[in-house]
Amino acid sequence: MSDDNNGALDGAPARHNTIAPQKAYENLDFLASREGRALRILSEYLEPKSRFDHYGIADTVVFMGSARVPSRETADANAARATANGEDATASRRDAHLAHYYEAAVTLAYRLTQWSKNLGGSRKRRFVVCTGGGPGLMEAANRGASEARGLNIGLSISLPAEEGTNPYVTRGLAFDFHYFFMRKFWFAYQAKAVVMLPGGFGTLDELFELLTLVQTGKMDKHLPIVLFGTEYWDQVLNLDTMVDWGMIDPKDRELVYRTDSVDDAYNYLVDQLSEYAVGQPGAQL
Repeated sequence: MSDDNNGALDGAPARHNTIAPQKAYENLDFLASREGRALRILSEYLEPKSRFDHYGIADTVVFMGSARVPSRETADANAARATANGEDATASRRDAHLAHYYEAAVTLAYRLTQWSKNLGGSRKRRFVVCTGGGPGLMEAANRGASEARGLNIGLSISLPAEEGTNPYVTRGLAFDFHYFFMRKFWFAYQAKAVVMLPGGFGTLDELFELLTLVQTGKMDKHLPIVLFGTEYWDQVLNLDTMVDWGMIDPKDRELVYRTDSVDDAYNYLVDQLSEYAVGQPGAQL
């Protein structure tokens, strides 16, 4: 007896396996493997692109900020609970102070969405509010756009402490990325303006990547960047020190626009978008 010929007896016909082979693109083990990484990366480019094309989205206004900043309702509820339980009120007072940034993001996103909807002249949707899709200040911007009855985008990222996409993101425009660099690509590629609210490491990472692209000329388009909340940003981001030490040029300070006023931020962004972006629809770097 021989083990050759699929285990058939010597001289007997071979028995053939009748199980159909699996198509490569249906092989989930392969797609999740190291060898399939290039396909996963490409999917995080092509799948979002197909959805943006479907909804006719030409470009965005990106809002970035902390997931930890509560709404006024949440801050008041937390303060009441802390008082009732006799807890230290330090965190509650801080949250109550931060809540005004949440309210500002709602209002600014609402007004920009109303303005963009009234532009007319194109079947493309212009300057759609886009966030990281999470809670806090991201939720606030999505909420403002939703309350203005506009489409809005949430570019979420899968993290160990995943909180899910906030409920205000347009259903068909909620994304869940695995790769940070692909998520940041979609932030930068479609953005025609950026609003940076107070945030932590993630917000700073996104801010400095955009500043580097603009400073080095890798981004050809005009990109106004608003730092909203001077009390916070003046302590966290001291560009004057970087100039004094010769690490950036004095003109690099002009890459950001600082303000505490929703009216000022709105007027600045509308002026910038009207001058540099309204006549140039479409994503670009």
